Amino acid sequence: MIVYIDLIFITNLLIDGTLLWLTGWMRKIKTPWWRISLSAFLGALYVIMMFVPGLSFMYTFLIKFGLSLIMLWIAFGFRSLQHYLRNMGAFYIINFAAAGGIIGIHYLLQNSSDLWSGIWYTTSGGLSFELKIGFWFMLIMFIIVVFWFKIVQSSKRKLDNRHVYFAEVKVNIGSEQVKCTGLLDTGNQLCDPLTRIPVMVMEASLWGDYLPAAWRDKLAEGDADKLVMELGDESSFAWQDRLRLVPYRGVNRGSAFMLALKPDSVEICMDGKTTTSTRVLVGLDGGTLSSEKAYRAIIHPDLIDEDATTNVSATKVTTYPPPAGLYPSETQVND
Repeated sequence: MIVYIDLIFITNLLIDGTLLWLTGWMRKIKTPWWRISLSAFLGALYVIMMFVPGLSFMYTFLIKFGLSLIMLWIAFGFRSLQHYLRNMGAFYIINFAAAGGIIGIHYLLQNSSDLWSGIWYTTSGGLSFELKIGFWFMLIMFIIVVFWFKIVQSSKRKLDNRHVYFAEVKVNIGSEQVKCTGLLDTGNQLCDPLTRIPVMVMEASLWGDYLPAAWRDKLAEGDADKLVMELGDESSFAWQDRLRLVPYRGVNRGSAFMLALKPDSVEICMDGKTTTSTRVLVGLDGGTLSSEKAYRAIIHPDLIDEDATTNVSATKVTTYPPPAGLYPSETQVND
């Protein structure tokens, strides 16, 4: 049997480096590349020692575990015991996920004859498994599993960050109340240009039971100004005196108008604190604000209590750009 030690060394160097880099990414630690490289070099060098007969004693659990601790110390340092233990936990979770993913895909692609040929029973009644994974298969599957793991973790992290900005919204008009989940957008500065009343945007579909059916398509097309001109034909609409036209500037288009309602009050519950505002307009968006239906309203920051806003800003990790169409227009139009 021919063993290519240089190929084994390079492969383990790349694998250890990738696992350490992914550990740093997961723990949000900025580490110099040379520390990751030095730690990965030590791990790859340890694999080469298996070909030295005199060093066979080093292949015990304690030596392997101790080596992993040294690799983590080289790569990320030692700030505190708690910080070090968290790094170690993330490192082993990623290792187990990568190894389990490779083995799982390997067995998934095997047929029944290959699977049974790798299972045999001992004379004492024990069950043993023989695992044979090709080099290139392992390398390719490792890359796929690692990036798959990273994509899943990125999606989870974004979702967790967004939950910091979620709040329960209740809009009261007369005896009617509409509820939904809203997203606090600290970059939203949309206000009525004349009264400077903040505008909170909601999906028009939430108001489907109260708005004329003919309005839905026109709101989706952005023809809010035409609806106001046609109010004579919709004389049965009970909230005509609550309608407003708010000019705004879209990201990919020029100035436009948004149809808004003047509610009696808006209640926003965020982090256990409820803020009630009567000086607010509710803009109606004809589309879908979140493709995942995670939220159906965009909350103006002026509608949140200052203490709650401070808490949200302190825990902010990732910033999100303001949704399209939430920039106030310089054009002032009388409503």
